[in-house]
Amino acid sequence: MHLHPDVVSTDTDDGTVLLNQRTGRYWQLNTTGAHVLRELLAGHTPNDIAADLAARHHIDSTRAEQDVTAVLTQLRTADLVTT
Repeated sequence: MHLHPDVVSTDTDDGTVLLNQRTGRYWQLNTTGAHVLRELLAGHTPNDIAADLAARHHIDSTRAEQDVTAVLTQLRTADLVTT
């Protein structure tokens, strides 16, 4: 997975901001969303990321999977990432 060629990202104190340079639209991810994005860009699977989040934050694995899926869906819907 990669950021769309028109998208740039900048880390902030509380997450990441994504800017689509073609449209001028931007999105802000909180720290968890930013972590999910970084892990996806590094080639990790959504299931691996969810397992890591569940262990790290002591949350139910089903909830972690839903959260990762929601972030991924939003990134794809907004055309911020490509596969």
